[in-house]
Amino acid sequence: MNPKVSIIMGSTSDMPVMEEAAKVLNELEIPFEINALSAHRTPEKVMEFAKGIYNRGVRVVIAGAGGAAHLPGVIAAFTPLPVIGVPVKAAISLDGWDSILSILQMPPGIPVATVSLNGSRNAGILAAQILGTGDKAVYEKVSGFKESLKGKILKANDELSKISFPFKVN
Repeated sequence: MNPKVSIIMGSTSDMPVMEEAAKVLNELEIPFEINALSAHRTPEKVMEFAKGIYNRGVRVVIAGAGGAAHLPGVIAAFTPLPVIGVPVKAAISLDGWDSILSILQMPPGIPVATVSLNGSRNAGILAAQILGTGDKAVYEKVSGFKESLKGKILKANDELSKISFPFKVN
């Protein structure tokens, strides 16, 4: 089985954040891979990886990075595949803003879709939605996932209705 999504992070310290993308892809039964690559420490490996990724079956890349956060943009420079950037609030980060702005402010011609700070779960969902445009089975799984979100809110409102306060009217 070849991966359809590649989850890449600048270092394994990003794994607690990037794991959420893996969880949603696993839940939706979408094959994926996870690798650590550094745009600054292993630039040649990043280039080689990005240039060969399509031929291995990957169709979407999720790249997470903290600090200067160049990894998503470097990957996007070497592949025409869609790249979803996940800004990671790293130990060296300036409250995550350095990561956010590094990924958001890409030059024309090198787009990187960017999710929220530490938002790899949404990156996994977005990757599935992208794959679903050309794969009916994935489309159906994502549709079912989105439908299940409604149930969570209905359940929450049911639980909230049981909370009692003297001046609560619902």
